[in-house]
Amino acid sequence: MNLSGILVVVPPARLDAAITDLSTLPGVEVHHVDPATGRLIVVQEADGVEAEMAGLVAIKARPHVRLAEMVYHYFAPEGEES
Repeated sequence: MNLSGILVVVPPARLDAAITDLSTLPGVEVHHVDPATGRLIVVQEADGVEAEMAGLVAIKARPHVRLAEMVYHYFAPEGEES
């Protein structure tokens, strides 16, 4: 299991739409929102590195996303997720 902490920046006027849109992506949860700056902290859970990177690419491609960068990564070897 891979967990990623991703900083996402969107125009503040598009914040609600971006949150709704990002929440539809598999394994993605929005955990913190700064309405004044349009910054979101997103946590993504993926099965492996390839899926994790594909998820980041999908986030970057969403409408109104100006920036999406992985700032944290955690990898739990198989069987050690608990």
